[in-house]
Amino acid sequence: MEGKLKYNCIESLKKAGAPIIIVTAVEEAEAVAYACRDNGITVEAFCDSEKRTTEKPFCGFEVIHTPTLPKRYPKARFIIASQHIPDCVNQLAGLGYGDCEFYSILELVENYEVKKHQYGISQDYMSSRLAVCKKTHEFYFDEDKLYMRSLDVMVTTKCSLKCEYCSNLMQYYVDPKHTGHEQILSALNILSENVDHISEFRVIGGEPLMNKDWADIVNGISEKNAEARIDIYTNATIAPKDEQLESFQGKNVNFIITDYAELSRNMDKMIEKLTKYNISFNRQQNQRWIDCSSIRHHKRSVPQLEEVFKQCCVKYVYTLLHGKIYRCPFIANAANLNAIPDNPANYVDLLSNQNNINQKIRRLVKETNFFPACDFCDGRPYDPSSKLGYDGKGMIPMGEQVSSPLSYKTYN
Repeated sequence: MEGKLKYNCIESLKKAGAPIIIVTAVEEAEAVAYACRDNGITVEAFCDSEKRTTEKPFCGFEVIHTPTLPKRYPKARFIIASQHIPDCVNQLAGLGYGDCEFYSILELVENYEVKKHQYGISQDYMSSRLAVCKKTHEFYFDEDKLYMRSLDVMVTTKCSLKCEYCSNLMQYYVDPKHTGHEQILSALNILSENVDHISEFRVIGGEPLMNKDWADIVNGISEKNAEARIDIYTNATIAPKDEQLESFQGKNVNFIITDYAELSRNMDKMIEKLTKYNISFNRQQNQRWIDCSSIRHHKRSVPQLEEVFKQCCVKYVYTLLHGKIYRCPFIANAANLNAIPDNPANYVDLLSNQNNINQKIRRLVKETNFFPACDFCDGRPYDPSSKLGYDGKGMIPMGEQVSSPLSYKTYN
């Protein structure tokens, strides 16, 4: 059962009491740790559900694997720095912390000065991450509002790489296609009319820079959503044109670059251009992925499907593909590939002139415990080592390539 998150925290946390744990070790949590120090709050440690995150200290603090926390601290006070607030609180309550104190970050970061400290990421990137986190916490306290923390805008299913274990299923596409900017922006306009706020737009593919319209799409999103963060996810195989980057100046546009070593053949050129035009970027050098790219019918029971959905780490990554909005990228691409039976319960078609579209979007966002498509997914849990709601192999090397598309069963 979910505990109650408290807004006011500074005076309570400054008092003597149970150890203070920050949940979880995400990038913006570094600012939360500094805010605690600035306010005279003594933090004991971080906790995180991803075991790989606990392999080294974060911000000078130990990171404890969340399921093992009760062995160390029978009682604790928790600052929820994660944007997945209900998941964190429910997990901790299930571990026996239901009667403990849970606090939002909002009062801590209300007057926080990002430029006062240095971080593992740039100050500009920290400002953007913290702004999204704050919005997530604000809307947590306003349950009537319809809020999307993050929306993947898939501009193409074409990719310049062919990763065998791509979690977005690009390795299965035989005939990948771009989506035109007019269709994307029309769907986004309908979505914005029915959702109170979207904090960040993630322009993705495939490789989004393969779509010649990608910059027009980014600028179109920015014009309608000036305050929202826009991240462009790229593998640095294609360098953007100068005029494209120049058009982003003064806008909240950022690049998230996955470093695939020698496969990211234009990495140096891309970083040089981004630096030239003062475009924020974050270079990620992940070495291992969660194995979650198989498509197979598991025939799970309802309780098993609920567990898969509960454990899923991308169930808040709403995905727009060809005018339809889905709850996650796996469902979006599995449906687009006809790798699962067509079921309107898996999506909302924004361009089909449906009646009650607001209610359908609300159901997609707020009222679902699982989707029919979840029965075709191995699961994508925060902690694959737990095996709860997960049928994959665990952690695997990233970026391994295949020479041709993988085969799969199709449904008419």
